[in-house]
Amino acid sequence: MEQIRKEINKAVEELLKIAKLEKNNIFVLGCSTSEIVGSHIGKGSVPQIGELIVTEIKKVCEKNLLFFAVQCCEHLNRALVVEKECMEKYNLEQVSVVPQIHAGGSAATAAMKSFKQPVVIERIQAHAGIDIGDTFIGMHLKSVVVPVRLGIKKIGKAHLTAARTRPKLIGGERAKYNL
Repeated sequence: MEQIRKEINKAVEELLKIAKLEKNNIFVLGCSTSEIVGSHIGKGSVPQIGELIVTEIKKVCEKNLLFFAVQCCEHLNRALVVEKECMEKYNLEQVSVVPQIHAGGSAATAAMKSFKQPVVIERIQAHAGIDIGDTFIGMHLKSVVVPVRLGIKKIGKAHLTAARTRPKLIGGERAKYNL
């Protein structure tokens, strides 16, 4: 567990340094605790790992004044747990479901327990995020998604990917961009 704590903190801090997120930006997590322990996705959920990961990322997001969104599993159509404040700020629509270990996943269940005013929403357009175990968070990121190569490639036994977003480049060959 201590190794997972170190890996997740290192990965999130590295991504935040690269992504240069601003106050009230959204950080999204996709997480398969099954994959972290070497099981097939959805077949070996570990609630304690979900709680650890959500707790650690939540601390970093709060410190950086970011909203934190936790993706549910495919059984809840990849809905997300967010704080009510995030839902209201971004005018998101709440849905009626309560994530459970085997219908939502360990991370989403942990978010429901640890957030101050948790709500579940169907979709979001986050500014950056990490995906532990190939849960495919891309559907919840703003255009244009930019892959970020982190120093850490795995959390436990699960493949780790990260991404940030940037504004679309428009205007053609005469345009100048602030990159």
